[in-house]
Amino acid sequence: MQDNARVRLREDQQLRERASKVIPGGMYGHQSVQGLPASYPQFMARGDGARVWDVDGNEYIDLMCSYGPVLLGHHHPRVEEAVAKQAALADAQNTPSARMVELAETFTSRVEHADWAMFCKNGTDATTTCVSIARAATGRRKVLVAKGAYHGSAPWCTPRIAGVTAEDRVNLIQYRYNDASSAEAAAEEAGDDLAAVMVSPIRHDLGVDLEIPDPDFATRLRRLCDRTGAALILDDVRCGLRLNNGGSWEYLGVQPDLSAWSKAIANGYALGAVLGTDALQEAARAIYVTGSFWFASVPMAASLATLQVVEEEDIVARMLKMGSALRDGMAAQAKAHGLEVCFSGPPQMPFMTFGADQNFAMAGVFSDAAMRGGVWLHPRHNWFVSGAMTEADVEQALQTTDAAFAAVAAAQ
Repeated sequence: MQDNARVRLREDQQLRERASKVIPGGMYGHQSVQGLPASYPQFMARGDGARVWDVDGNEYIDLMCSYGPVLLGHHHPRVEEAVAKQAALADAQNTPSARMVELAETFTSRVEHADWAMFCKNGTDATTTCVSIARAATGRRKVLVAKGAYHGSAPWCTPRIAGVTAEDRVNLIQYRYNDASSAEAAAEEAGDDLAAVMVSPIRHDLGVDLEIPDPDFATRLRRLCDRTGAALILDDVRCGLRLNNGGSWEYLGVQPDLSAWSKAIANGYALGAVLGTDALQEAARAIYVTGSFWFASVPMAASLATLQVVEEEDIVARMLKMGSALRDGMAAQAKAHGLEVCFSGPPQMPFMTFGADQNFAMAGVFSDAAMRGGVWLHPRHNWFVSGAMTEADVEQALQTTDAAFAAVAAAQ
């Protein structure tokens, strides 16, 4: 563990200055550290297991996992072996390799609702493809989305309106997560033009406590879609393989018609997937979606290895155990320091908020102190526990978070 005095960002600052001259704003998207405490480095050097190092050599226990893609830990040996083996043959070719068929077979054998699979590059590709398939199948336009939900960065769903026209959003109707009546009212508004209802496995909006789905809410969404002929789309991009070895709503007994996947499915390699039922296979065949790198073999080889490890080593149970130990330890620390905190969401991807924390000021103090002590987390976004995390990592992280809670208490 590093103490505060050892944190240095000299090379990082030089890279920021260079980036400001050749990259809009110096950095863009969700991995920009603008708006985070000054202790957050912008540029990383490497990762190994549950640890990452920035370009100045500072080491951190990683509780963000690249915002979700790193499931098994950085540089996992079995994944890297599969990647090296495939890369020695070819990656992007004139046509896909046999890995594509193998991966589609693996997904459809493990995910209950899936009869077929298509592959792309990221979560936005996957959610957008799901919407296109639903519209092709139904001949309708309207899509229901939960207010505040994140489904990607394309114009139809991006959280920022710069560069977006009103026409890009005209076919979206919002409902409230975990409120089936509001979804039913939104469906009434859509009338005979309802193509799909999109929903996340849990509510994971930025800056709010996470919500586990009410089983009645999930069941009523399924019934709504059955009644109207709309497609139920499960956006499993963030949660996929973290909550369940199959689809994230399988434990509820609620099956979507389509599901969108990305992030963790290839342990950090760029891959997205759309899974669907036989009833929508003709519509999936009819739409035109493609990309020069969508059929690359190396990420598919990485995904095959990832799926093997997930099943053989019961990675979900391991993340649950480590995440629970981290959450319980931090909750006890906060109480000891006289601080009110709320932990929400599954232990594998938890989120912590402070009571009466205006503008996340307390969260900012906490995350700044944690970063300076060698634990990388985020003040407004849920965290991620990887399958590489050990009891020793948890113990070390808790030493840092205890000091971070003390810093918050001292700042009151």
